[in-house]
Amino acid sequence: MREIGGSTHVTYPSGEVSGRSPVLLSAPLDGGYGIVTHATPFHPLDPSWPDQPADSGLIQAEGMELKVADCLTGAVPLDPGPGSGVAGDAERILLGADIPVRRGEGGWAWLVVHVVERHVPESAEALLFVDPVRRRALSAGHTACHVTALALNAALAPRWREPARTDGLGRPDFDALAIVSSRIVERGSRDVYRVGRSLRRAGFTAEGLADDLPGITATMNGLLASWVAADAPVRIDAPSPELAARRTWRCDLPEGTVEMPCGGTHLDRLGELASVTASLELSPEGDELVVETRATGPALSGEWR
Repeated sequence: MREIGGSTHVTYPSGEVSGRSPVLLSAPLDGGYGIVTHATPFHPLDPSWPDQPADSGLIQAEGMELKVADCLTGAVPLDPGPGSGVAGDAERILLGADIPVRRGEGGWAWLVVHVVERHVPESAEALLFVDPVRRRALSAGHTACHVTALALNAALAPRWREPARTDGLGRPDFDALAIVSSRIVERGSRDVYRVGRSLRRAGFTAEGLADDLPGITATMNGLLASWVAADAPVRIDAPSPELAARRTWRCDLPEGTVEMPCGGTHLDRLGELASVTASLELSPEGDELVVETRATGPALSGEWR
């Protein structure tokens, strides 16, 4: 039985794109191998809320340079037995949707699994390199997604006729109450919201929404432009380096500091972007709102090997 000594330590919340760590596990996967290291800068796909895609990059070990084709979240049940209770049987590793509990559930080791094409000897020292250009583009998309959600809340605030839970700026949190799915892309995002009966029962006024979309969009883009111009600082706070730690995104906007749970990667300041703009589309039935966010900025260009 091979043992995993606890959850993977991740450095991507602080913006790291490279690192060195011993290989703990090299397990066969379909058409390749899953490599687990003690620590990693790679951001894996989160199966419980798969908004940000996994990082890509390279692993160097034992004279090999291997492309990281994918990066997954894995979990291993811990063996409580005598002692520290941190050893997990690597033969019982589960991946993605096969994990039966939510990330962070106690009694499990939570792992970053790098998918490569060849076996890497266990205990080998690995050098890990994330594609920094793609990471930066995804970080820009994720940061833009969050501030767009805040701008959407602000623009829709007059449509609430009943008190509702509020966001960090004190506005009704339409984003949290209506979100169905979110997909981060390079320099942008696509968010889908359900404007159905439950939201209307909660006090949201949907009548006339289609006619008001141009004005709502203009209000949002005005706010976004002002926040980018203010160069608002962004940071991720983490209570521990473990993958499953509950991390918090914070942004110091002119109206106040906003925070929300987030497991993704981000820029350090909104001023790293030249612009953030949103476009809105309501379904013909009026029950689904799609918000597309795009970020631009010369600092996002570049190439990587």
